[in-house]
Amino acid sequence: MHVPRLSSPQRLIFAVLAGAAGSFSMLQSLISPVLPTIQTDLGTNRSAVTWVLTAWLISASVATPLLGRAGDVLGRRRALLIALAAVAVGSAGAAMAPNVGILIAARVLQGLGGAVFPLSFGIVRDEFPPGRVASGIGGLSAVLAAGGGVGLVLAGPVVEHLGWRWLFWIPLLTVSCAAVLVRILIPESPARESTRIDWRAGLLLSGWLVALLLPLSQAADWGWTSGRVLGLFAAAAVLLAGWVRVEWRSVEPLVDMRMMRLPTVWTTNAVGLLFGAGMFAITAFLPQFLQVPPSAGYGFGASVTEAGLLSLPMLMAMALGGFLSGPLMSRVSAKAQLVTSSALGALACTAFAAWHGQPWQLAAAGGVFGVGLGLAYASMSNIIVRNVPAGQTGIATGMNANIRNIGGAIGTAISGTLVTSRPLAGGIPREAGFTAAFALLALTSLLTVGLAFLVPSSSDEGTDGTGSARRAERRTIRA
Repeated sequence: MHVPRLSSPQRLIFAVLAGAAGSFSMLQSLISPVLPTIQTDLGTNRSAVTWVLTAWLISASVATPLLGRAGDVLGRRRALLIALAAVAVGSAGAAMAPNVGILIAARVLQGLGGAVFPLSFGIVRDEFPPGRVASGIGGLSAVLAAGGGVGLVLAGPVVEHLGWRWLFWIPLLTVSCAAVLVRILIPESPARESTRIDWRAGLLLSGWLVALLLPLSQAADWGWTSGRVLGLFAAAAVLLAGWVRVEWRSVEPLVDMRMMRLPTVWTTNAVGLLFGAGMFAITAFLPQFLQVPPSAGYGFGASVTEAGLLSLPMLMAMALGGFLSGPLMSRVSAKAQLVTSSALGALACTAFAAWHGQPWQLAAAGGVFGVGLGLAYASMSNIIVRNVPAGQTGIATGMNANIRNIGGAIGTAISGTLVTSRPLAGGIPREAGFTAAFALLALTSLLTVGLAFLVPSSSDEGTDGTGSARRAERRTIRA
């Protein structure tokens, strides 16, 4: 079958979207390795500085589906410019923050950029020929997966030579350039949903996300059985039930529950939940393992820069897997890629748990894990895009990204509890804690393999998926 080539304007659109996506995705991991430096410089405590991460995660989780839906209704370029402007303003505020409170507020603004990915996927669907949509989404997914790795690699050298505030000045410059290019080169959505945004549903969605993610992020400090954690979990359950009820009864829902219950959508989202748990936990704790001093009986005493360099194989493999996913789609279905990536994740996490005596072993396992992540992110995004109506692209991919964030919060919280339990003298984690966390992630990845097999094969019919999307639209309308 002939696959059309991208025109020059389409190549420019992809380059601009990739630049915007890459600038934002770095913020996922750019700050984490240098929190102790920020804590010392701003004269705050560990509990307060962890909110620099928590505030970003919650903000991104809330903004991703809401601005994704706003793009479906108001226009994707307009919503993308709003998201990029928020990242730019937040980056400027964070770079000049005189105290941790201002820094946290700035990170909330930065988190609004989480909508960059669903909006970019929607623009690719709008502007690319059908035969090139899979490759475009695969390439952007590679940027999403690899961006976090870039942050790990850059954090050490930037702080060492320029200072931690440049971790925000650099994104400000790149995002600002991307916003100008978006304004000039990317056309507005050719068709928009002729509906309004249900802000009551948006408020409930925001409420249960905050009530769920906040205790997950703070459970290590507050205690899993503390009143705050249990109370917020209960509030999340109540708000979630209220949100689902409102969406079911709404004539113009924010998130169409009938779309979300389509077998292709809910199974892919379930896979995304578990993949998010693995990705966030590995990127959070693998650098920590590398930095443990050898005097603890394990670890390599790596600096932040050295730990980032040892993560390079994982970063390069993520990019490779993502960019290969689209071209492979005509021969290897998205479902088959998802099953393969889950198996690679299980293999890598098993290797992390069983063979970590040498740096090269961790680097090699990281490469395997990276290939799996690159394939998974690209195939999940393609499955969602190809099986929902065009007017639901932003909210559907936004919810998938959001569910990955929720999985990431759960995976990081549980892994953190295992790693930090019964520490050695000086607060250094025991090797057994890391081993238990990696082993749990291996079991989670095996469960992901089973869920990936449940994704309906019908999602891979044709090279453009329009038949599946149309059937999804007809089912939604009939319901």
